[in-house]
Amino acid sequence: MAQRLATEYVNATMQMTDVQMDQFLQYTQAFRVTNRVKVMDSGEQEFVLEDESGEEVHLPFERKNGLYVCELSCRLVTPHLTNAVRKLFAAFKGSGRVNRIYRGFTMSYDYHAGTVHRITQIAGSDSIVIYEYKNTAGELQRLFNSNEAEKEIESIQYHINVLLDQRIAAGNDKHITQTIDERLRRFNQRLFVLEA
Repeated sequence: MAQRLATEYVNATMQMTDVQMDQFLQYTQAFRVTNRVKVMDSGEQEFVLEDESGEEVHLPFERKNGLYVCELSCRLVTPHLTNAVRKLFAAFKGSGRVNRIYRGFTMSYDYHAGTVHRITQIAGSDSIVIYEYKNTAGELQRLFNSNEAEKEIESIQYHINVLLDQRIAAGNDKHITQTIDERLRRFNQRLFVLEA
């Protein structure tokens, strides 16, 4: 199994309400890391998490539009601190790119609101998309809400009625009735498909 060398957070963000910020404080205390809070002159807060090796990460929080916003770009090496930040990032619905660096390649994770949307393996100038999020439930809901089939059924029923009126008007003219019957047969097949 490949040994992870480092984890990078690139332009990552977390946004929290006051209640979530309190939860965040409690959550950081659950890890075996030292945590400190610095209050800046501007009223901003910076959380510093440090593990037993001395590696630390600074999480600056700025107040914007009633939310605490943390913009994070850092590189972590020790597994314990890396794991703590990963859990915080997922629990508090972080967004951004997280690169897990291994010898010879990097696994790049694109997060949106705490959910992985894409995983890409990068080796040199080559990149391979390993996973891409597809909103299957949302697509199914969109299809369910779509009324295109119903509109087409209404249109076909209208055309069938017109053709039936033309067939009655054609009387005994076999050429016209055969042409109309063929068109009716095609409309009938399409109705069968749409109603299935």
